Amino acid sequence: MAADTKIEWCDHTFNPWIGCTKVSIAATGGGGCDGCYAEVSTPVRVLRGKGTETWGPHAARHRTSAANWKLPLRWDAQHEAFAAQHGRRQRVFCASLADVFDNAIDPQWRVDLFNLILSTPHLDWLLLTKRIGNAARMIDETLPDNMKALPADCPVAWPWPHVWIGATIVNQAEAERDIPKLLAVPAAKRFLSMEPLLGPVDLNVIDINGYGEIYPLRGTPDCEDDDGEPAPDLPALDWVIVGGESGPSARPMHPDWVRSLRDQCAAAGVAFLFKQHGEWATTVSVSHLLAPQTWVCTDGRTGTEAEAIADGGSWAGAFKVGKKAAGRLLDGRTWDQFPEENRHA
Repeated sequence: MAADTKIEWCDHTFNPWIGCTKVSIAATGGGGCDGCYAEVSTPVRVLRGKGTETWGPHAARHRTSAANWKLPLRWDAQHEAFAAQHGRRQRVFCASLADVFDNAIDPQWRVDLFNLILSTPHLDWLLLTKRIGNAARMIDETLPDNMKALPADCPVAWPWPHVWIGATIVNQAEAERDIPKLLAVPAAKRFLSMEPLLGPVDLNVIDINGYGEIYPLRGTPDCEDDDGEPAPDLPALDWVIVGGESGPSARPMHPDWVRSLRDQCAAAGVAFLFKQHGEWATTVSVSHLLAPQTWVCTDGRTGTEAEAIADGGSWAGAFKVGKKAAGRLLDGRTWDQFPEENRHA
């Protein structure tokens, strides 16, 4: 049994609905949604060609077909064959063309999705969101309807052992804003998708509104609430996925940003996966046979070679060669680490 997606960190993608709205572009200075691949994907373009717009704050989301909703049930039924061939469980990336915690969908759709997740206990569901601030509330609002008729081999209490919650983080501002929210959501595992990575990010320590610190890679003990009262300790992240930007308007990524995150994860024992360089290949040398099309500094600035040399900072020359040519190698090898699986039914 082979995976039905080319995404390196999952085996299947499942879209219960299609459509989204770009978020957090100006607020964090990142523009991570600027070149959204999903907005120009084939399913979205097909719907748009038929007169159904699914993207933007005033567009209706499109629920996918009943046949599509049956696919996870089929994957779950095949779990023994998959485990025999691959030695592990199947990972399902849910809503690659949407957001599970989107305010714009009918809440009943999310109830239906969670019922489907409950009915497929042999799959590990990866719920990646750009709206992590909605996750805890929406999970809590969705759960009561799911407690009426549970399959015998499904858990009752949240967090369910086969659901992983992830947040998209593209720069330091988003890390500081959203990682505390992610770590506060009860989940079997928590992960970051740092794609497109648009600047350097320190995951070791994050300041919380000037009155405290958390340690995302190691966990944070002795927590207090806003009133100074004891609060539950915050767990550590389980997994960090990093990737450069793809698409016609992709921005270059400095390889030192990736190396730093790899080394941070290695020091803390957190699984690290490098997905891709994106459209741009880079060299840190100013001596080369071909002139780079642009230069990118470790602090996120871009400029010409003359500006890079004059600046004296750490710059990388960038060549727009395409995602396939840029590849996935970092310092001569691939980095495909995964968190340990939860052992459950």
